[in-house]
Amino acid sequence: MKFTKMHGCGNDYIYIDCFKETVANESELAVKLSDRHFGIGGDGIILIKKGMKADFEMVMYNADGSRGAMCGNGIRCVAKYVYDNGYTDKTSFSIESMGAVKYIDVTVENGKVILAKVDMGAPILKAADVPVNSGNKKVISEKITVAGREFNMTCVSMGNPHAVMFIDEHPKDFDLDFYGAKFECNTDVFPNRVNAEFAKVIDRKNIEMRVFERGTGETLACGTGTCATVVAAILNGYVDNDVTVHLIGGDLQIQWSGKEEDSVFMTGPAATVFTGEIDL
Repeated sequence: MKFTKMHGCGNDYIYIDCFKETVANESELAVKLSDRHFGIGGDGIILIKKGMKADFEMVMYNADGSRGAMCGNGIRCVAKYVYDNGYTDKTSFSIESMGAVKYIDVTVENGKVILAKVDMGAPILKAADVPVNSGNKKVISEKITVAGREFNMTCVSMGNPHAVMFIDEHPKDFDLDFYGAKFECNTDVFPNRVNAEFAKVIDRKNIEMRVFERGTGETLACGTGTCATVVAAILNGYVDNDVTVHLIGGDLQIQWSGKEEDSVFMTGPAATVFTGEIDL
C-alpha cells in the first residue's frame, strides 16, 4: 500500500489516497501504522476519498484507532494533497469529515500548496453539545479540580470537544502528560472524553499553548484545539479577534469575530514529508 507522510505544524499523519488504494480495517490499520517504532509513525491516519457532500472527504483515525471527527491540521494537508496531486485545479474547494463540510482557500507557490485557510465553522458553546456535564448552559471560566489542582476551564466544540485552561506558568514547564491524561479520561465530566489545551496569554495578539489530544496524547499542534483556545480567550476577554497561537510545531493564525454564530478561520502551513510503500 502506498502512503504519504504529511504534517501541519508537526501534527503528523499518514495519508492514504483512497482514489487508488483500498483499506479494509481502517481502525486496526491506524494503530499499526501510527506506531513510531514498529510502523511508519504518526499521530494517526487520514484517508482521502471522494466526497458525498463536498468535493473531497477526509476520514481520520487517532493513533489508538478511535475515529476523529475533525482535524484542523489534517484538513490543511488533505487540501495540499488533492491540489498537489492534480485532483483539483481550484484554489477554493470543500472537504467533509464525518458529515461536516469545511471550505478551504489554498495559497499556491511554484505549483504547490504552502498555506491553507480553513473556514472551521461556528464554535459550539452549549455545554450539552460539547459535550461537558455542567450545571451551566455554557462552560466559561468554570472551576474544576483535577488531581488536586484547581483550574478555570472554558469548553468549546469545534466538531470535537475541547477543554481550555489558561495557566500562569509557561506551557513548556507544565506537566502536560499528567494533567492532560487526567482531563481526557474524566468521563464523569466529559462523557466522550476531551482534548485538553493548556495555554498562556502573552498579549492581546499572542498565545502559547500545548495540547493533549484524546486518543493520541500530546501532539505538536492541534488545529481544532487552537481554534477552541482562541475562542475561549476571546470569550474571557483576554485577546483581540485576530490571534497568533504559538505551538511546539509552529504557528497558526486564528480569526473569530466573537459572535457565536460566526465562523472561526484558521490559517497555517501544510507540508509533505515523504512518500512510501508498506507491505500489510
